[in-house]
Amino acid sequence: MDLVQELKMVPRMLLTRKMANFGLALLPVVALGACSVAPPTGPSVVAMPGPGKTFPEFQRDDAYCRNYAQSSMGGAGQEAANAQNNATTTAVAGTLIGAAAGAALGSLGGDVGTGAALGAGAGLLGGASVAGNNTQAAADSLQRRYDIAYAQCMVGNGETIQGGPAPSSYGYGYSAPPPPPGYYPGPGPY
Repeated sequence: MDLVQELKMVPRMLLTRKMANFGLALLPVVALGACSVAPPTGPSVVAMPGPGKTFPEFQRDDAYCRNYAQSSMGGAGQEAANAQNNATTTAVAGTLIGAAAGAALGSLGGDVGTGAALGAGAGLLGGASVAGNNTQAAADSLQRRYDIAYAQCMVGNGETIQGGPAPSSYGYGYSAPPPPPGYYPGPGPY
């Protein structure tokens, strides 16, 4: 390439770099946005009309029990807000710890700024990961409490609750294959 063509490409390269930097700047916002908790809006269990119940009776019981479950949640909104605040604090703490560790390691290599930036990025990812796990646990706990209150109300009003799926700890419904012929597992515990 000659000099004129290279000079024409410089604005494109700068624009691409600016777009990449903008995308990286949005990463923390997206990571923290994923750590949000909302109170349950409905049951995750399946209710069916009980024996001898008409569908309009079932719908009336369903509406009543949804309202009952929602009112029994008490401070669910405050719990969701607390989980959100904890998630933000966890992500920020991870970023600060990562930046400090990165700066310390960067000082050994002679480049504190780069070490701090890399450490902050790694800390943000780690902190956001932990925060996401904590907020999911909070959301699951809120949903479980709602489902229990709803199911108790529906059964108390003569409706039936269908059994849920098998727990995920059972895997895909198959077990490990048997050991190969002639396999000897070794001595047992002493």
